[in-house]
Amino acid sequence: MLGLIATPHCFSSYDLESKRKLAEEGEADAQFILGFCYFEGFGVPKDYKEAVKWYTKSADQGNAKAQHNLGNCHYFGFGVSKDYKKAIKWYKKSAEQGFADAQFDLGNHYYFGLGVAKDYKEAVKWYRNSAEQGDANAQHNLGTSYYHGRGVPKDYVLAYMWFNLSLAKDNNSKTKELIDTLEKIMSQEQIEQAQALSREWFNKRNNRIKAEQNN
Repeated sequence: MLGLIATPHCFSSYDLESKRKLAEEGEADAQFILGFCYFEGFGVPKDYKEAVKWYTKSADQGNAKAQHNLGNCHYFGFGVSKDYKKAIKWYKKSAEQGFADAQFDLGNHYYFGLGVAKDYKEAVKWYRNSAEQGDANAQHNLGTSYYHGRGVPKDYVLAYMWFNLSLAKDNNSKTKELIDTLEKIMSQEQIEQAQALSREWFNKRNNRIKAEQNN
């Protein structure tokens, strides 16, 4: 249900020691990396409490990935007691910085009412923010919202569009089943419209990414 743990780039054992020094000096990215190493047991014994310690130091300085991972620790109870409200606090801080995984996770909390009052409109807001960045899970859940009419008016064309985009990135059998169901109840014209919207979204996103890379 939740997004993946945010991961840093690969690094050597030598880099780990240099990162530790930087982390101890207060460098936020290094603190995040050191927290991740303790969480996964990379180059150090696995230690969730130590991971939380370094994630917290980094998250307090505004590192979005650390905030997201700290939210996951509170959600699952890794190194701390399970606490949905604290998970939401850190997911929201990360999500507001535009981190797609955190936006998806925050959407789930509002959709399912985990540690917060169930609010489909708020869930759709965060699913959409994540989906627009290409997150396949968020695209699936946004499609589901349109399919059931939760937080948005029921719209099979938009549901199909988001399912189609999600399936292109993540070959999820549940997404495929929902597309198959929609194809039985939608007209050919509606299906073609949804497919055209998918292509339009995909092309716009690719063009935007290329433009950002050229800047």
